[in-house]
Amino acid sequence: MKNLLTTLFLIISLCAYSNPVHDMLERIDEGASSKFVLKLSRSDKDFFELDQKGKKIVVRGNSYVNIATGVNWYLKYYAGIHLSWNCMHADLPENLPPVKTKERHETPLQLRYDFNYCTFSYSMPFWDWDRWEAEIDWMALHGVNLPLAAVGAECVWKAVLERLGYSQDEIGRIIAGPAFLAWFEMNNIEGWGGPLPDSWYARAESLQKKILARMKEWGMEPVLPGYSGMVPHDAAGCLGLDLAEVGPWNALQRPAFLMPTDPHFAEIAAIYYEEQQRLFGKADYYSMDPFHESSTGAGVDLAAAGQAVMAAMKRVNPKAVWVLQAWSQNPRDEMIEALGKGDLLILDLFSECRPMWGMESIWRKEQGYRGHEWLFCMLENFGGRVGLHGRMDQLIENFYLTKSHPMAKDIRGTGFSMEGGQNNPVMFELMSELPWRKEIFSKEDWIKEYCFARYGVLDADIEAAWAILAQGIYNCPRGNNQQGCHESIFCARPGTDVFWVYERSKLSNYYDPQSTRKAAELMLRAASRLEGNDNYEYDLVDIVRQALADHARVVYQRCMAGYKSFCRSDYQKWRDSFLNLLLCQDELLGSRKEFMLGEWLRQAHAAASNPDERTLYEWNARVQITTWGNRDCANDGKLHEYAHKEWNGILKDFYLPRWELFFKNLDAAFDGKAVEPIDWYAVEEPWSHRTDPYPCTPLGPAVSTARRIYSKVFE
Repeated sequence: MKNLLTTLFLIISLCAYSNPVHDMLERIDEGASSKFVLKLSRSDKDFFELDQKGKKIVVRGNSYVNIATGVNWYLKYYAGIHLSWNCMHADLPENLPPVKTKERHETPLQLRYDFNYCTFSYSMPFWDWDRWEAEIDWMALHGVNLPLAAVGAECVWKAVLERLGYSQDEIGRIIAGPAFLAWFEMNNIEGWGGPLPDSWYARAESLQKKILARMKEWGMEPVLPGYSGMVPHDAAGCLGLDLAEVGPWNALQRPAFLMPTDPHFAEIAAIYYEEQQRLFGKADYYSMDPFHESSTGAGVDLAAAGQAVMAAMKRVNPKAVWVLQAWSQNPRDEMIEALGKGDLLILDLFSECRPMWGMESIWRKEQGYRGHEWLFCMLENFGGRVGLHGRMDQLIENFYLTKSHPMAKDIRGTGFSMEGGQNNPVMFELMSELPWRKEIFSKEDWIKEYCFARYGVLDADIEAAWAILAQGIYNCPRGNNQQGCHESIFCARPGTDVFWVYERSKLSNYYDPQSTRKAAELMLRAASRLEGNDNYEYDLVDIVRQALADHARVVYQRCMAGYKSFCRSDYQKWRDSFLNLLLCQDELLGSRKEFMLGEWLRQAHAAASNPDERTLYEWNARVQITTWGNRDCANDGKLHEYAHKEWNGILKDFYLPRWELFFKNLDAAFDGKAVEPIDWYAVEEPWSHRTDPYPCTPLGPAVSTARRIYSKVFE
């Protein structure tokens, strides 16, 4: 009888329009769900299975997310259909390619996490429900079942501050603006980019409720931001609290940390969770990062701090787990030593480069995570910067080392921990498959399979292009600890000895710039066969973009050699070449909306309900990708260009005038005039207040534009 009831429950749960996989298939392609048989099956291990029943594809799994992962695997490796950020729709053939032999994949790694707090500001601060719906579909297709759900955290904080007696004006000076909320939520900054209008809070609350409802339909476990002791920096005077001093963050005002021994800690934590539960309910996972990117405050009892944070969370939900990012000095050993096993889940945030869990690394922790469970995560992107980048060998080798390394025994899963998404789809595809591939494999073998999955054809030129990229720019070697992609020199503050764009990026050359040019040439050879394929056209523009950016570094060096040797003709030749290259890049990127400033600004405008809000949101969007903060933050805090974007529109209107001003200054030197220092912040800051429009639809066809620009530059 019990088995019969279980079977009936599974059948009912898979009825049309109550099954999220069915609904997702219909969003991908109307009528697609009728071509699949979706079966939810019990299992102690996470699995998906591909099979055939008549003309229909059977996908089995022990959760909706795992079934969706199986659908994705089938679409990629049988049908040659790759659903990616650039296109989440497809035209499925009337008769799908058959599964001739049953295929099963399973994994003991039952948790697959998604998002960094930064992702919510660098990629999605202005997303609406339609965009979030597509993202949740992407998450399900890629196996995510443990997503950070940080939208609307500002609504909770507004309610908390009101209960603590802060006025609306004071709250406006505490909670950050829409493009900077991530750093407020990580206890880094106060107020910058605000104040938020009331309509923003209403919008965020409504959006988060839709997000959480959809995640729960999928059976995902949302991770809600928890309380770790953050209070306004003036809380000592306003509320009479015992605060730890944590200092500024990159020259911006930072919130204070409430001492865990202060009797008000439990009281404020209770208020926080009460307001969060009122708005968004409870969770089984809460994310907190005390002392994120800060030195520990003097006199803080770290063990007591961790216990206080944990106790406050457990009062809300006794079975809840604390999710903590391993980054920089976190997690503090004294803090996690005092916490019980099973109560903490640590995100090893940069596992492909600087793992902390115990293997050799510059950030290696001698005793790992001291018996606490953890996730192997791929950071990949910093600041949402544009650029091809990956660590294929390191990612594969580091992951499979966890299967045999004695310090990896407490691994529970994997995670995407990027600061910015919607880039380098190849790396996110590779990462998503690692839990499901039992045996280690080579990047060379995998990239061949990826080419068919990505474009739906077997093409020698495409495979040759990706073989070059996989061996070069997508294979950043061990020992190179740079933060993300090889930055475009177009986006750097000009100077006579420029290498980095973001001053702390640790950028280091590791591939021949001629390799990206060759890959671009090979991609163009396939144009007659693949024009119209959205994935191909996106990748073509991105790869040609990278080739131009890499060539620009060479041209810049030649220009500076001419200047430093006082050879006017060489200097002028390469100066003009550099400026023309920048304009070519701007034109190329105008052929895809993903690389257009106008699309970023369109999202900001769409979130506004009146002209004042539109102005505020546009300023947020513009300043984040340029100076990031005020003068002190940009210059002394060195955050200018941290989130720079090599996009159409900003190249021509922001970066080109900077370089022209710089070269005009150098031109004077050849006439014996003094080269005056330039106040770059004074040059840059006015652009963030502009409201001139930018197009958000492509300005020309991608293939012909890429072909023409490539020929103009390289032939």
